[in-house]
Amino acid sequence: MFITVLLLLLIWSGDCNASTSPQNGVAIKGYDTVAYFKAGKAVKGSASFTFPWHDMTWQFSTKENRDLFAASPDKYAPQYDGWCAWAMTESRLAVTDPEVWKIVDGKLYLNCSQAAYEKWSRDIPSHIKEADAIWKEKFGKK
Repeated sequence: MFITVLLLLLIWSGDCNASTSPQNGVAIKGYDTVAYFKAGKAVKGSASFTFPWHDMTWQFSTKENRDLFAASPDKYAPQYDGWCAWAMTESRLAVTDPEVWKIVDGKLYLNCSQAAYEKWSRDIPSHIKEADAIWKEKFGKK
């Protein structure tokens, strides 16, 4: 019975693990945040093309993408510094799956799992408004 309850809780939570920092200081598991906008897909970055921003190292698949980010990080960086958009509505940080994403009104949002994305996508405008308020209040950022 305990195992069943535990499994149900993991499924219900969307399999999002809480965390306090990105893996090894590398933002969004090394994915190229500019590629979401330019290529329309998740693309793994390279340690050859990096840029430091918000106390993390951001990796890019090309020098051009790195330079675009360096010139305008707020334009390309995911919201909430890459933390899960759904978890932010619950006032918590969760490391994201860079393959689970959506661009809304020119802004990139990542989620920690497909289940979290499905919850978040039920009312994206309200969830963004709620997460933005929590991000600003709890983390001092917009």
